[in-house]
Amino acid sequence: MASPYSARSRDIEPFHVMALLARANELQAAGFDVIHLEIGEPDFTTAAPIIAAGQAALAAGQTRYTAARGLPQLREAISGFYAQRYQVDIDPQRILITPGGSGALLLASSLLVDPGKHWLLADPGYPCNRHFLRLVEGSAQLVPSGPETRYQLTPELVAQYWNGDSVGALVASPANPTGTLLHRDELAALSAALKQRNGHLVVDEIYHGLTYGVDAASVLEVDNDAFVLNSFSKYFGMTGWRLGWLVAPPEAVADLEKLAQNLYISAPSMAQHAALACFEPQTLEILEERRGEFARRRDFLLPALRELGFGIAVEPEGAFYLYADISAFGGDAFAFCHHILETEHVAITPGLDFGRFKAGHHVRFAYTQSLPRLQEAVERIQRGLRSWQG
Repeated sequence: MASPYSARSRDIEPFHVMALLARANELQAAGFDVIHLEIGEPDFTTAAPIIAAGQAALAAGQTRYTAARGLPQLREAISGFYAQRYQVDIDPQRILITPGGSGALLLASSLLVDPGKHWLLADPGYPCNRHFLRLVEGSAQLVPSGPETRYQLTPELVAQYWNGDSVGALVASPANPTGTLLHRDELAALSAALKQRNGHLVVDEIYHGLTYGVDAASVLEVDNDAFVLNSFSKYFGMTGWRLGWLVAPPEAVADLEKLAQNLYISAPSMAQHAALACFEPQTLEILEERRGEFARRRDFLLPALRELGFGIAVEPEGAFYLYADISAFGGDAFAFCHHILETEHVAITPGLDFGRFKAGHHVRFAYTQSLPRLQEAVERIQRGLRSWQG
């Protein structure tokens, strides 16, 4: 019997990790101590000054729609943040506040991709990117990207995979699931490669702020015409508030505003008022302390997993993920994740959620648990490896 629903809904794949998460929750409900290293969400609650600002906004009755582009004062605060952190002058009029980084991606893909056209995306990469393109009747040209390019697109890969249906490229820095960065000169080279082909460059900077030993460059430092996706979810710790932003070239703003008006009216009002506190010195101090904690976790987990035999060819410089090759252990990633969950109650994500290129031999660890919990997880995984191989 033919499905009564759309082809696009059938083409959009579920997260494979959700089946593992459901099982992890079952085990937890049955009384087992499950260590969750599968979900890309900081374990810290939203910082107290942001919560207080949200509570004050609710008490003041700030519950009505805002303008589709968002609160002017929040767009001005973000503009000031770019000036302070990146030394770039971004007109607040170029900034649109969105419902999460996903809302920014929805606007960008709706604006830039016609049916049958595609963006180039590194494989592995965040799966929702390609699904948003399918939603607007476009597609993703997945580009196999390995450790030799630090899992990132390069001008050479753009030249190799670009064709008559290509209209742009979406890159992420820092990237999910690999944690690698595109540095300033690499962003400039990609920008030149795209401009040479009259293509758009879209950069996911959602994990900016979560870098270790290096500061991430914004593409806006080298390309004023790029589209930038960002979010209050990761560095700012506001996952459940559903708030992000999009920086666009001036000539694109009117069409993006029209799309925003029709697609979601406006981002959540209370979240926007709360986010004004993100840029206060006391909040930034808390967030920088948390960045230090993530660095300590990475610096423990990376060598610990390598010592167990996981292949991590490139040291991640940002985000809170380790993308690991399990080829040394044999078998496929989903079965491996299932085994570690069932025997040792540690939940990790199979590579199948992040693309096609060697995905069956990779897993992702999210170091979004405390250092003692990570230490316990490593001990359990070591036991799980013995039973997996035994």
